[in-house]
Formats: sequence, structure tokens, C-alpha cells
Amino acid sequence: MYAVRLWSVRHARWLGGVYAAFERLLVACDPLLRRIGHPRLERPVAAVERGIKGFLFDCKMCGQCALGSTGLSCPMNCPKSLRNGPCGGVRPDGRCEVVPAMRCVWVEAVEGSRRLPQGDAILNVQKPIDHRLWGRSAWLGVLRARDAGASSRAA
Repeated sequence: MYAVRLWSVRHARWLGGVYAAFERLLVACDPLLRRIGHPRLERPVAAVERGIKGFLFDCKMCGQCALGSTGLSCPMNCPKSLRNGPCGGVRPDGRCEVVPAMRCVWVEAVEGSRRLPQGDAILNVQKPIDHRLWGRSAWLGVLRARDAGASSRAA
């Protein structure tokens, strides 16, 4: 999986485009998905998401995906689970202080973000993990957030 994760970061521009197109498709299908019911879809969508994102990005299914902001390098692969940048222990060669055989997730994130059109998104501060969302679909989370944003704008 580690080799595929590194490949995904090296190909962040292409994969980022595919991911953005998929998100647009998901948003376009939202009326149908809402009729079926997001709660009913949670388990099957999360299973598909776990398979795809687990293979490509070594996704940990935190339910709060930050791949678009981190150059397609999942920050949850950090042994310290740091979501907003590297710790002070990154070795001079870019390796992790905890797992020396692994390059720092954040070194990879910076390199991947340079390949994305919205590369400065890495500067956005990520919210702390809501542990209640572990194992849930971040894809459906995007739709839930859009629904919540639409209802708050309507009020």
C-alpha cells in the first residue's frame, strides 16, 4: 500500500482532477441519494470508499477527508495523527522520526499540493478529528455539509 500511496501523491494533478469530477457527479446525484436516504446508503458507500481510498491513499476512514487540502497525502497516516503539518521530528532526509522507513506524510503533502491547482489549500487549518465520524463516508459527509449549509442559508 505504501508504494501506491506514494504513486498517488506523485500523480496528484491527474488524480485530483478525477476526484473533483467524481465529487461533481456525487453532488449531481444528491437528489436521488437523498430520496434513497443518506443513512441507508452509509454502509455500502463507506465500504466502496474504504476500498478505493484505502487502496489509493491508504485512507484510515476518519470521516473528515482532507485529501484535497493535503496533496492527496492522507494526514491520518502520520504515526502521530497530525492534521495540520509536521511535527518537529522530521529528519533532514524527509523521513519520519517515528517510522524511519517512511517519508513524512507532510513532506509528501507539500510535494503533492504543488501539483494541484488549489495547491495553497494546504495552508488551510484542518478542524480536529470528530471521533464520532470514524468509519463513516466522507463522500456522504460532503453532501451532508452541503445540505446543512443550504438549510442555514435558507434560515
